[in-house]
Amino acid sequence: MISRFAQSALVLALFAALCACDSSPPPQEAGAASSSKSQRNASSQSSSSNKVLATAEEVAAEARGKVRCPAKIKTPARAKEAPVDDIMGVRPGLAYEEAANLVMCTHDLLVVNADTSRRFNINTYGQTIRQGFGAAFAEAKVHKDARDYMRELNASAMARGSNAARNNDKPGQSAWYVATMGLPGEERVVSLAREEWFEEGRNPTRESVEQALVKKYGQPTHVWRAEQLPNGKLTRHADTYKWVYDTFGRRVAETSPLYHRCAGISSTRGGGSYSPDCGIVVEALVLPVLDNIALARSMTVGVIDQAGGYELIMATEQALQQRDAERRAREVEEASRNAVAPSL
Repeated sequence: MISRFAQSALVLALFAALCACDSSPPPQEAGAASSSKSQRNASSQSSSSNKVLATAEEVAAEARGKVRCPAKIKTPARAKEAPVDDIMGVRPGLAYEEAANLVMCTHDLLVVNADTSRRFNINTYGQTIRQGFGAAFAEAKVHKDARDYMRELNASAMARGSNAARNNDKPGQSAWYVATMGLPGEERVVSLAREEWFEEGRNPTRESVEQALVKKYGQPTHVWRAEQLPNGKLTRHADTYKWVYDTFGRRVAETSPLYHRCAGISSTRGGGSYSPDCGIVVEALVLPVLDNIALARSMTVGVIDQAGGYELIMATEQALQQRDAERRAREVEEASRNAVAPSL
């Protein structure tokens, strides 16, 4: 492993267009992820003229395979004095398979898909590395005719200017993105983010969401709240909370040069930056309901292990480079023994 301080100026970033609640992972039960009626309706709903080929539950069951809940985790738990760095039990350092199992155990309609669109800025020397996965609710498969497509296009056009459309709200659902790095078959989590869209009519208050975040992660290092102006507009689009730690797991003070330097993750569609100077960074965004800002419309929580991720990214690239050099050396040695002399 490379020292966390070897190249303090270098920051590695994901190539991407975009990268509760006590302090211990919640107990998971088989079926503990069972959906509420409104959540199932949201993922299974289709127009009356559509023929349902497979329900959302059937699609999820086929895609998920044999998921065992609660998930069995072999990775050692974090140290008691370490910062809280998990979202529903998923945290940096877990193996790829462990994280995927934990995510699917949070809801029985969540389906995990390997994400090949986002890449770290490293040379993989032709090797295939699982660099992350996303998870979203399964949707029913339906047969649609031309009229159905026209209705959907018209509905989309009418909603295009709405706030819900701009933010891709899916009430009652959640989505994940988990970034991983490591040698093939040995990939581990370096960052993760989860979005949750609260069910309509069951929105929690922004105050209660803040209390839940503080209960799990402690008092935040930074807080920016969305305030409503006399004209009804908001000073910010969301409440933002941030917890920043150094590489020793110590809370970063306001006087520290790291206070404004260490970036977090607050979207399942965004990338992340990794630096050997920063430790764990947790960031949360709480969006208000626009016609009653005392209520929360959605919440996003992201966790990134900047120094740990930086080390793993650098170590993986170096190990792959070494493997490639050994491969080339073997090929040269074999060629020296078996190659046919050219005809001149």
